[in-house]
Amino acid sequence: MPIYFQQVMDFYSTVSFIHEVSGGRFKFGIGVSHAPALQSRGIFGGKPLSDTRKFVEDLRAVPRVGELPPIVLAALRTKMIRLSEEIADGMVFANGARSHMAASLSVLSKDVSDEFFIGDMIPTCISDDVDAAKAVNRKTLTSYVRLPNYRNYWKEAGYVEEMEGIEQALADGDVDKVPHFLTDKWLADTTLFGSATAVRDGVEAWFDAGVKTPILVHSSVNGGQMVAFEEMLAIF
Repeated sequence: MPIYFQQVMDFYSTVSFIHEVSGGRFKFGIGVSHAPALQSRGIFGGKPLSDTRKFVEDLRAVPRVGELPPIVLAALRTKMIRLSEEIADGMVFANGARSHMAASLSVLSKDVSDEFFIGDMIPTCISDDVDAAKAVNRKTLTSYVRLPNYRNYWKEAGYVEEMEGIEQALADGDVDKVPHFLTDKWLADTTLFGSATAVRDGVEAWFDAGVKTPILVHSSVNGGQMVAFEEMLAIF
């Protein structure tokens, strides 16, 4: 949940209630969102690190009517990863690069708690038609590569040529050219696609990379969200 969308007291009332009725299964994930998404709602964010720190402090200072759930910070770059260990109960990537995960997680202390949540939201499409599955994931990620903070992260992960190509296409107003730069190598590093076996093996690879909780954000070549859910449940 973007921290700028509600007042702290409203957040507290909501998340403490969900924490209670879920029997402790709920985690409160927060982030600063992205400038274009905020501005479309007439909201202007501040400094991500200091605003996040203050939000967590204010949330924990609310006069309690119930317990708070664990707090998880949305993170991509190392400063937010460090902050997540300092003030929160975990961190979650969205569209992280698996090849870069070890470098990202290396900034956590060696004695970080076993209970510390480390997740990554991974666009996933299951289909024996591999090209069709890749096309679905490219469509999913096209909106993300238009955001500067994501491009900066993927440059850090080694995809400089791809991201600079996207930036030039956007500067030229040639949006249709953007998917050209979402290469197979980049796609395989940030998403899961293909057969049931390929996706299951990919999940194991994410575990090996240090992600404790891979979060499969699934789409389908055969229909909408409910079809995607059914396909995902079937392979496990």
